[in-house]
Amino acid sequence: MDLLRIQEALRREKLDGWLFFDHHVRDPLAYRILGLPAGHVTRRWYYLIPAQGEPRGLVHRIESHVISSLPGEKSQYSSWQEQHAGVGILLKGLKRVAMQYSPLCAIPYVAMVDAGTIELVRSVGVEVASSAELIQEFEASLSETQFATHLEAGRRIDRICAESFRFIGDNLSSSVNEVMVQDWIMRQFRAGGMVTDNAPIVGVNAHAGDPHYDPTPQTSSPIRPGDFVLLDMWAKLDQPDSVYYDITWTGFCGEAPDRVRSVFEIVRDARDRAIDAVSSAIAAKREIRGFEVDDAARTHIRERGFGDRFVHRTGHSIGGEVHGTGANMDNLETHDERRILPGALFSIEPGVYLEDFGVRSEVDVFVTARSASTTGAVQRELVRIG
Repeated sequence: MDLLRIQEALRREKLDGWLFFDHHVRDPLAYRILGLPAGHVTRRWYYLIPAQGEPRGLVHRIESHVISSLPGEKSQYSSWQEQHAGVGILLKGLKRVAMQYSPLCAIPYVAMVDAGTIELVRSVGVEVASSAELIQEFEASLSETQFATHLEAGRRIDRICAESFRFIGDNLSSSVNEVMVQDWIMRQFRAGGMVTDNAPIVGVNAHAGDPHYDPTPQTSSPIRPGDFVLLDMWAKLDQPDSVYYDITWTGFCGEAPDRVRSVFEIVRDARDRAIDAVSSAIAAKREIRGFEVDDAARTHIRERGFGDRFVHRTGHSIGGEVHGTGANMDNLETHDERRILPGALFSIEPGVYLEDFGVRSEVDVFVTARSASTTGAVQRELVRIG
């Protein structure tokens, strides 16, 4: 826990404090930010970092050890009456504190605190603000070491992606299907020292038009000459504190029809519009927020007549989990007003999904104080398979 940096951020955000709360390890963000081991926790605990002064906590008497490694005085309670009174004492003199809360659950990745606890804090006269911006700074901003793991995963996955298209091409004349390709990619991940939370998406023709299609032995389609193929793969190094790499590429078995190429180019150019929106803002030292990046890609697709076929956000934060806790590139599923900060890593992945095929083009973008750039290979043309 970087106490001085947290307190500096609280003063900058005009907050009186940051109140952490947990019960049964429901808020993993609290443990990561505070540097606490997530052990056996069966009673509620509270820990306040004020904008000024010494932190303080409130714990149950039978689990007083839970936050004992953190600085500051800890009060104890047993009864619910003591607990409620203790919260009032803990927050005495404060007017506005941040918690892992999101109004209207607009940002579910930080909405960890239950409504009843929010009501309890409000009942003692304290306003609750969202910690979403603080989470970005202290949870979703990558270190140099973390970013290095992302880059190495990217080198391995870019190679596997290219080899996957070759694997399909080499087997077109015999027999290959979606599940066979999915299994082959998973074997390459394991051989390459990588892990993933889910198997990759391998979608052929109409299946590529389903953004979250997951092939099974029952649904797996054969891949033949004249077919469109989408590959979406994500993984990270099999080592502690590693960060995901997440990409989507598309190809065609043979010469692609003009209609397929046209949709691909629309999606590709929308992707590039979003990348440019971020990179130009960072270069000009101009603040940019997640929803603005989504607008850049979505406007391009809408102007070309496919607005109703772009059915998800433009991108998501990436970290130790493939869907991270930083700003998302989103003005569809949510209106994400969070700033894109140095150290942020996120995907840009617009898509157009039709009845007979769907195109998504996904890259990862990393932001520093001076620039924003893609972190791996960038698809410019449809892959010709075979």
